[in-house]
Amino acid sequence: MSAPAPAPAPAAVAQSHPQRWLILGVICLAQLTVVLDNTVLNVAIPSLTRELGAATSDIQWMINAYSLVQSGLLLTAGSAADRYGRKKMLIAGLSLFGLGSLVAGLADSTGQLIAARAGMGVGGALLLTTTLAVVMQIFAPEEHAKAIGIWAAVNALGFACGPLLGGFMLDHFWWGAIFLINLPVAAVGLVAAVTLVPESKSPRGDRPDLLGALLSTIGMAALVFAIISGPEHGWTSGRVLLTAAVAVAVLGGFGYWETRIEHPMLDLHFFRNRRFTGAIAGAVLITFGMGGSLFLLTQHMQFVLGYGPLEAGLRTAPLALTIVVLNFSGLAAKAATKLGTPAAIGVGMALMAAGLASIATLASGGYAGTLIGLLLIGAGAAIASPAMAHAIMSSIPREKAGIGAGINGTVAEFGQGLGVAVLGAVLTSRFAAESLPAALAEARSAVERVRLTEAFSSGLESSLLVGAVAVLAGGLVAAALLRRAERGESA
Repeated sequence: MSAPAPAPAPAAVAQSHPQRWLILGVICLAQLTVVLDNTVLNVAIPSLTRELGAATSDIQWMINAYSLVQSGLLLTAGSAADRYGRKKMLIAGLSLFGLGSLVAGLADSTGQLIAARAGMGVGGALLLTTTLAVVMQIFAPEEHAKAIGIWAAVNALGFACGPLLGGFMLDHFWWGAIFLINLPVAAVGLVAAVTLVPESKSPRGDRPDLLGALLSTIGMAALVFAIISGPEHGWTSGRVLLTAAVAVAVLGGFGYWETRIEHPMLDLHFFRNRRFTGAIAGAVLITFGMGGSLFLLTQHMQFVLGYGPLEAGLRTAPLALTIVVLNFSGLAAKAATKLGTPAAIGVGMALMAAGLASIATLASGGYAGTLIGLLLIGAGAAIASPAMAHAIMSSIPREKAGIGAGINGTVAEFGQGLGVAVLGAVLTSRFAAESLPAALAEARSAVERVRLTEAFSSGLESSLLVGAVAVLAGGLVAAALLRRAERGESA
């Protein structure tokens, strides 16, 4: 058994860019549009169905084309940023995202909209990786934690505000406006990127790993597609099993190829670093619990508590607002610095687990129990998420910041998709019906409707408790691995 690889030697202390906070604000604005487009389309489904004549399969592809392309290209985009220049890839990402948004906003057929969403996914992958990589370059190491905290807070804000912004735009404009609103943001981002962002890239000049890029893109897209398809088509269906088999085979081939070439896109020796593997394990489980639980909580608010989509979005907003306040004020970064990375991740994920358990046990009594849970989850995520992103980015060489950002994004996409799939499966096992609205529509009496609602609430409780256990376990595992890594480094 080979010994763990030592942590990478620290690079020379970099000087902060004099306009670093202005640059951070601009790239966070660009990042916000990418995250918003992960959720903003959901509220436009009725309008798209009516005005474009979109079938159910069309709607699914409109939503999934963006996430599939984006998740499949994250590693490749990060590697390209390191190889060819992070500023160049940031400009390319903004251009592609803006062009895709224009085509999507003016689309007059489902095929055009699906193609435009795929193009936006390419731009989104470049933006998600280059924004975090640029943060690592323009800030000195002592400011990384605070800068990453702000970057993470913008992600949370985008996730929560997507349905709210979509609902507002649809109340005042036609459906295409939810895409055209990206154009001024992309234009401002382009001007700022050209004039403010310094160029940076790996000084090694490694040859591009074209086969590795192809294999990682196909493998990750197939894996995410299998996870997305599982709840709808069944985990034992031929479609899901075949796609999962392709993902395993291609990703296995990718791993083998990366160990055989001189300049790999993803250096698998990173995984020998306990700091890196601990942060990866925690990041998967934090997004597993967050993504899956919020997916279920939205259903609970609409189907059980009777809130509309906009009302449900407003009532989940305290989670994102807590993250934003704690990170923009610097309180979360100060707490993480005082506790140390392992303890910060452990405490943060324990708070998140307590929040999920609170929602599971108190949500049936009304919104007050849910609010307590949302505040606890927000406080925990504000501490743990930036600490884990910082642990991932700081455990690999500085010149590989792009691929580090790609790994961070890939882990988040994978964990969130897995959380929705697994916790959704737990709910389905307890609530044996396709959906609560469909079951209520077929109910023959008020008593039967009450029984169905109670069964659905019970299934939600079980799912949220599973999520709480997963998050708590992730915190313990990540904290233990990171603690061992720190002891090894100090020794």
